[in-house]
This record gives sequence, structure tokens and C-alpha cells, in this order.
Amino acid sequence: MDMKDTDMLPTEVHPFPPFTPEGATVLIMGTFPPKPNRWSMEFYYPNPINDFWRIMGLIFLNDKDALWLPSEKKFDEQAIRALMTKHHIALNDTGHLIRRLKDNASDKFLEIIEPVPLASLLEQMPKCQYLATTGEKAADTLALITDSVAPKMGQWCDTMYHNPDRMLHISRLPSTSRAYPMKLEQKAEYYRQFLHKAGVI
Repeated sequence: MDMKDTDMLPTEVHPFPPFTPEGATVLIMGTFPPKPNRWSMEFYYPNPINDFWRIMGLIFLNDKDALWLPSEKKFDEQAIRALMTKHHIALNDTGHLIRRLKDNASDKFLEIIEPVPLASLLEQMPKCQYLATTGEKAADTLALITDSVAPKMGQWCDTMYHNPDRMLHISRLPSTSRAYPMKLEQKAEYYRQFLHKAGVI
């Protein structure tokens, strides 16, 4: 498919507002949500087979299924929002306007036309200095936004962005997609280490 063909494909604006709880100190960023037919809730990481909320369940509640409602076959959005608010964790994605080059949820076939307006987002969160991306494409996009170097898995990059009085500490974490070849417990350890360094746990 050449560029002219891709320009004919529809674009999508991010469907969720940024989740910015009061006092947020951490911002975790993916790339873009899947199509609505894959959602189990209208919130971040809505796909039932995405492991993000299982990782959060393991870290904070010692139970990978603590945020899953088996009888309803969906994540517990109310409990999730409360947990993220309690621990001052904000959520958003690196893509604001995107085009899907194939009809799936793979980052590989996602074209980011407009990235998230990060500067205005951070203005809403004056205490936020720790950022993490959930995968390679999100890491590369955040590096472009902040004019920094995308860190390797589990490593860090420090950069001044937009506000000369605020240093951002950026880490890349494993993708929470089931397609990413890493055991859930191993992924959770990367997230645990990030949250520990950020002072959340």
C-alpha cells in the first residue's frame, strides 16, 4: 500500500479523555485503543485480552484477576479508576489522531498523524515527572514529541521538555498485548520496578 492509498483510509481521534487524577505523579502512555468492538469498557486498555489491568492487579492487589468481572466478562472500570486515583497514576496515549493501515489492533499497522498534545497535558499535572510507555511505538513517539532518545526496555531517559523547571524521567516498559512474547509475571516486574522508582510503591 503506497502513501496515496493510505491517505484514502479513515482517520480516528482518540476516543477517551486523558485520565488525570488530582496529584498525579506518574503518566503511563500506550499508543492508541483498539477498535470499539474489542472494548470491554470505555476506558484505557479496554481489550479483555490485554494484560495491563492484570499487571496492575498483580502489583497492587496481589491478584491478576482482581480487576476483572468474570460474570460480566469485562474489567471493573469503577475499581480501576479508584485504584489509579489512589496511587496518583495518570493515563493517556501517544497518538491523538491515527490511521489504521490494517483492520487490527497492532501498533505495527498504526500511523500516528497527530501525537498527543503532551505539553498541555503536563500542565494539568504539575507534580508529574515520571512517564512510562507500554511498548516500542509509544516509546518512539514519545521520544519524537520530547526530542529525546527512546530508552531500551526497562531503561530510562531524562529530559527537559516544555517546562525548564521540570525534569521528566521516561522509561520504556513491555507491551501489555498478549502478542508480546513475555510472561505476565515478567512484564509485571518491569512495571513494579518503574512504579517503585517513581515512588508509587
